[in-house]
Formats: sequence, structure tokens, C-alpha cells
Amino acid sequence: MSPALSKLSAVLPDLAPWRASRDFRLLWVQGLVTFFSSAMAMIALPLQIKELTNSPLAVGAMGAVELVPLVVFGLYGGALADAVDRRRVILWTEAGLGTLALVLLVNAMLPEPMLWPLYVVAAGVSALAGLQRPALDSLFARIVPHEHQTAAAALNSLRWQMGAIAGPSIAGLVVAFAGHAPAYAVTACGFAVSVLMCRRLSPAPPAHDAEKPSLRGIAEGARYAWSRPVLLGTYAVDLAAMFFAFPNAIFPFLADELDADWSLGLMYAAGSVGSLVLGLTSGWTSKVRRHGLLVAGGAAAWGLAIAAAGWFGNVWLVLLCLAFAGAGDMLSGLGRSTIWNQTIPEELRGRLAGIEVLSYSVGPQLGQVRAGVMAGWTGTRTAVWTGGVACVASVGLLCLTLPKLLTYDSETDEDSLRRRARQREAAAGETRAEAAGEARTQPAGETRAGAAGEARTQPAGEARAGAAGEARTQPAGETRAGAADTA
Repeated sequence: MSPALSKLSAVLPDLAPWRASRDFRLLWVQGLVTFFSSAMAMIALPLQIKELTNSPLAVGAMGAVELVPLVVFGLYGGALADAVDRRRVILWTEAGLGTLALVLLVNAMLPEPMLWPLYVVAAGVSALAGLQRPALDSLFARIVPHEHQTAAAALNSLRWQMGAIAGPSIAGLVVAFAGHAPAYAVTACGFAVSVLMCRRLSPAPPAHDAEKPSLRGIAEGARYAWSRPVLLGTYAVDLAAMFFAFPNAIFPFLADELDADWSLGLMYAAGSVGSLVLGLTSGWTSKVRRHGLLVAGGAAAWGLAIAAAGWFGNVWLVLLCLAFAGAGDMLSGLGRSTIWNQTIPEELRGRLAGIEVLSYSVGPQLGQVRAGVMAGWTGTRTAVWTGGVACVASVGLLCLTLPKLLTYDSETDEDSLRRRARQREAAAGETRAEAAGEARTQPAGETRAGAAGEARTQPAGEARAGAAGEARTQPAGETRAGAADTA
């Protein structure tokens, strides 16, 4: 390979997870379809509330409506993911989300669409997402090898950004020229395709000694998270960044203040463009060991960019700042996802994923409420830039409070090394089980005949000499070390 191609391959996304796992490929394509179709509804729903009420508080209230179901069902979904087949959880929640999209479609087709179903559907979507995400996130931790977790996170984010860029951009045009109903119809069709793809996933049963979902199990997961400062740091940094600097709910009003109504779809898509650029050049992240630095640095960059977006009065500069914010958010997300999947034990992965849902979902919901309230009090642009400044300050304070986040190293962290060893043991066990299954399906007579034939064709002296040579060439210390590692 030429030096130029070698440098290019080091920058481009690492495709190792895609090549290694069929289920990863299925989930990747399924997620692309879902993210694209969901982005259509993500734009149409707040815009429809704005048109019905013309109130930033009413739009921001959507976050408050979504908050309680997300908290309750996110925690329960984590316990459920450790107790039942994760594939079934993903399948049934996708079907439920598709049904709610049909409700939005029917309401939009009424002569006078009603407001209250929009809030009911928003709460239902939040509940189903809370149930699904722990199962989905913990499934990735199972099907992707330990050393490929950062690459898998980059590919997943790249997939999401591709759908998030196309979805908002097209949704803005669809809603403007055709109305809300077509956008909701695309969302419903996307979930129908997703359900068909989820049916092809391999079963993902729980451990044989898994407990039923319970408050005690949820508390066990919370105690584990509380005992790990690195995990606490990932949750707290993301929660603070989203609470203070997530102004998406007031983008319609920001576009009005900038006299650029046409830019609304671009505002929603700009962050995804920045994330996409970073994703397309994410090959270097597979070599990073200090993932805590990614978490903190990316969150601080997000806050700075959001502050600049609120300060500038030129719409093109605002869009550029939102793109930089998206790149920072993705960088922080890669660090979080890698730390979670590299350190959390398999038997707790679902419950911890439930806590993760709260950390990266509750923040945006609360952030929408904060942005709506602040915009009503101080004006839209002030609400945006003050939130960005508060984000940077809070990230700095958390890094001082939880210094182990910045010193995390995947090659030396005890939890990371333990998780890697267990994953390798599980892979070795599967290999032995497959070999045993093949041996049972082979006729005994054929097996004995093959072994006897090999024995007859190999001189006895040569066999003994080979065995003795192997024993002499392997140092005794190496043999003991290998046995100790296995134990």
C-alpha cells in the first residue's frame, strides 16, 4: 500500500465491526432506515405544535411531557434487557413506534388537527424508546468484540447522522410544501421496514441465572454505577451539556429572529453534518486509549459552539457553529459509548444501559424545557448563548470533581481488562461448543477410521520426536503464564 493510501485508510472509518458481525450489519442498516424516517417526525411534530399554538412554551412543554415516561421506562427497560431476549424487546418496541406514527398521520389528516394527541404520542414515543434503548445498546456490547467498540460507536454514529441529515432537510421541504401528513407517513413506512429487518436478528437470550426485572435489580445497577467514578463522569458530563446547551426546541423562533424561515431544516441538520464529517474521518479514534478526554473535550467544544451560534446574527455563521457543535457532540459520544461497552459486566449491561438512557436523553428533554422558558424570559438568542457558556463551565467543574474520568486508559483500567478477558472466554466457549456439535454430528465409525488412518500414515518415531521438540522449545515459565491467564 502506498504511503498516501496508508494515511487515508488511517483516517477513514474502521470497518472491522461491519466485517466481523452479521447482526451488526443488520442493526446498522435497520438503524439507518429508522433514523431517516424518525427525523421526518422529529421536525414535523414541534413545527405542528408551533403552528397550532405559536408559543415557545408549548413547544418546550413537549420535553416535559416526555421526561417522566423516559425516566420510568428507561430504568425498567434496563432491567428488562438483562432478563429477556433483547431481540424481542427491540422487535416489539419498533412495532409500537410504528403504530404511534400512524396515530400522528391520522390526526394530521383531520380537517382540524388536535393538539392533545401530539403530546400523548410524544409521551408514548418516549416510553417505548426508554424500553428499547437499553436492549439495543447492550446488544451492541455483546455482538461487537472488545477491541472494536470505538469503531462500532463511530459507525453507529455515522449511520445516525446520515439519516438525521437527510431526514430534517427533506422533512422541512415536505412539511412546507405538502403538510405534516406525508412526513408522518414516511415515518410509519420506515418503522414497517425496520420490523421486518429486526425479525432476521439472531436471538439474544439472557444469562441462564438472570433475575426477573425488579426494583432490587435496578438498584443493583445503580450501586455499581455509583461505585465507578469514570461512569459517573460520563453520565454527569453529558447530562450537563444537554441541559444547558440543547436549544433545538426553539430553532423555529431562532430562524424567525434571523429572518431566515427557510433555514429551519438546515438548523436541525447542521449538527448532523458536523458529526458526519467527524464520522467520515474517525479512523484515528480506534487508536485512542484515553476515552475520558474525548468525553470532556467533546462536551466543552459542543458548549463553545452553541454559545457562538447564539451570539452571531448571521444565519450562515449560526449554521457553521451548529455544525461544529455536532462534531463535538459526536466526539464526546464516542468516548462515552466506548467506556460503557468496554468496562460494564455483561450481566449488568442492560441495567446500566437504562441509566445511560437517562444520561443522554433526560438532558435533552430538560434542555428543551430550559430553552423554552429562557427564550420566553430573555429572548431566543440570549437563551442559546448563555446556555452554551453554562455548559462549558459545568464541564470544567465536573472534570475537577471527577478527575478519574480524564485519566481513564482502556489498556490499564481494571474493569476494561476484566471485561475483555470475559468476552474472550465467552468467545472461546462458543468455539468449543460449535466444535463439539460438529463432532456429535459426525458418525463415530468415520471419526475412528480417520484417526486410525492418520496414526498409520505418521511414523511413530516422528510423532514422538515432534511432541518432544514442542515441549523443549516452549519455556516452562511461558506455559505457566498461559495457564495462569486462562485461570
